[in-house]
Amino acid sequence: MNKRDLAIEVTRKVEGMSEAAATRAVDAVLGSIGDALESGEKVGIKGFGTFSVRDRKGRKGRNPKTGEPMEIAAGKGVHFKQGLRIKGALNGN
Repeated sequence: MNKRDLAIEVTRKVEGMSEAAATRAVDAVLGSIGDALESGEKVGIKGFGTFSVRDRKGRKGRNPKTGEPMEIAAGKGVHFKQGLRIKGALNGN
Protein backbone atom coordinates (compact mmCIF):
# COMPACT_ATOMS: atom_id res chain seq x y z
CA MET A 1 0.00 0.00 0.00
CA ASN A 2 1.33 3.41 -0.93
CA LYS A 3 0.18 6.89 0.11
CA ARG A 4 -2.43 7.12 -2.67
CA ASP A 5 -3.86 3.71 -1.74
CA LEU A 6 -4.06 4.86 1.87
CA ALA A 7 -5.94 8.01 0.84
CA ILE A 8 -8.38 5.90 -1.18
CA GLU A 9 -8.97 3.65 1.86
CA VAL A 10 -9.64 6.73 4.00
CA THR A 11 -12.12 7.93 1.37
CA ARG A 12 -13.93 4.58 1.51
CA LYS A 13 -14.11 4.56 5.31
CA VAL A 14 -15.10 8.19 5.93
CA GLU A 15 -18.50 8.86 4.44
CA GLY A 16 -18.66 12.02 2.36
CA MET A 17 -14.89 12.61 2.22
CA SER A 18 -13.40 13.29 -1.20
CA GLU A 19 -10.17 11.67 -2.35
CA ALA A 20 -8.52 15.11 -2.43
CA ALA A 21 -9.51 15.78 1.19
CA ALA A 22 -8.32 12.32 2.22
CA THR A 23 -5.00 12.93 0.47
CA ARG A 24 -4.58 16.21 2.37
CA ALA A 25 -5.44 14.45 5.65
CA VAL A 26 -2.95 11.64 5.02
CA ASP A 27 -0.27 14.19 4.08
CA ALA A 28 -1.00 16.16 7.27
CA VAL A 29 -0.79 13.09 9.52
CA LEU A 30 2.42 11.80 7.94
CA GLY A 31 3.94 15.29 7.99
CA SER A 32 3.11 15.69 11.67
CA ILE A 33 4.68 12.32 12.49
CA GLY A 34 7.81 13.29 10.54
CA ASP A 35 8.03 16.69 12.24
CA ALA A 36 7.74 15.11 15.69
CA LEU A 37 10.45 12.55 14.89
CA GLU A 38 12.74 15.27 13.52
CA SER A 39 12.46 17.13 16.82
CA GLY A 40 13.31 13.95 18.76
CA GLU A 41 9.82 13.15 20.04
CA LYS A 42 8.24 9.71 20.18
CA VAL A 43 4.92 9.28 18.41
CA GLY A 44 2.56 6.76 20.02
CA ILE A 45 -0.72 5.77 18.44
CA LYS A 46 -2.74 3.69 20.89
CA GLY A 47 -3.48 0.22 19.56
CA PHE A 48 -1.20 0.74 16.55
CA GLY A 49 2.34 1.33 17.77
CA THR A 50 5.11 3.77 18.59
CA PHE A 51 7.57 5.50 16.27
CA SER A 52 10.88 6.69 17.70
CA VAL A 53 14.33 7.75 16.53
CA ARG A 54 17.31 5.55 17.38
CA ASP A 55 21.02 6.02 16.92
CA ARG A 56 22.82 3.53 14.70
CA LYS A 57 26.49 2.79 15.27
CA GLY A 58 29.00 3.00 12.45
CA ARG A 59 30.01 -0.36 11.05
CA LYS A 60 32.03 -2.08 8.37
CA GLY A 61 30.28 -3.19 5.20
CA ARG A 62 30.97 -4.00 1.58
CA ASN A 63 30.30 -2.08 -1.60
CA PRO A 64 27.70 -4.28 -3.35
CA LYS A 65 29.07 -3.38 -6.80
CA THR A 66 32.76 -3.96 -6.22
CA GLY A 67 32.85 -6.07 -3.06
CA GLU A 68 35.38 -3.64 -1.58
CA PRO A 69 35.24 -3.16 2.22
CA MET A 70 33.93 0.21 3.34
CA GLU A 71 32.92 2.08 6.48
CA ILE A 72 29.22 2.79 6.97
CA ALA A 73 28.81 5.99 8.97
CA ALA A 74 26.86 6.23 12.19
CA GLY A 75 23.45 7.82 11.83
CA LYS A 76 19.88 7.89 13.02
CA GLY A 77 16.93 5.78 11.92
CA VAL A 78 13.24 5.44 12.65
CA HIS A 79 12.20 2.52 14.83
CA PHE A 80 8.62 1.21 15.00
CA LYS A 81 7.32 -0.90 17.86
CA GLN A 82 4.00 -2.51 17.05
CA GLY A 83 1.06 -2.20 19.40
CA LEU A 84 -0.73 -5.16 20.96
CA ARG A 85 -3.68 -5.00 18.54
CA ILE A 86 -1.42 -5.21 15.48
CA LYS A 87 0.82 -7.82 17.09
CA GLY A 88 -2.23 -9.97 17.88
CA ALA A 89 -3.63 -9.59 14.36
CA LEU A 90 -0.34 -10.57 12.76
CA ASN A 91 0.06 -13.59 15.00
CA GLY A 92 -3.52 -14.81 14.66
CA ASN A 93 -4.55 -13.96 18.22
